[in-house]
Amino acid sequence: QVQLVESGGGLVQAGGSLRLPCAAPGRTFSGYNLGWFRQAPGKEREFVAAIIWFGCSTYYADSAKGRFTIPRDNAKNTVSLQMNSLKPEDTAVYYCAAARGGSPYRVKNYDYWGQGTQVTVSS
Repeated sequence: QVQLVESGGGLVQAGGSLRLPCAAPGRTFSGYNLGWFRQAPGKEREFVAAIIWFGCSTYYADSAKGRFTIPRDNAKNTVSLQMNSLKPEDTAVYYCAAARGGSPYRVKNYDYWGQGTQVTVSS
């Protein structure tokens, strides 16, 4: 069992930035794919970004490319979602997730999920 804890959500104006750290207390992320997903009210959970722990390959949804990055901090054992140039349509609950393998884009491939953190972008 891997417990994931997200933080850093909040209210920000359009054009602003937020950083969402994800930690796994007492565990290492080694061997896992780490993904970020989001879910807006009335919509399905959707892929945002992911990083493959070994090799550090990263993947981004089209909506995130050029604005979001997924930096990792080996010393702190955290993976974050750095969000810049935020838009009102980025408003959602953001989830960190971990998978042992498979496509990093698919919700169903992820075995462990955090509790989510709310991000609200005002216009």
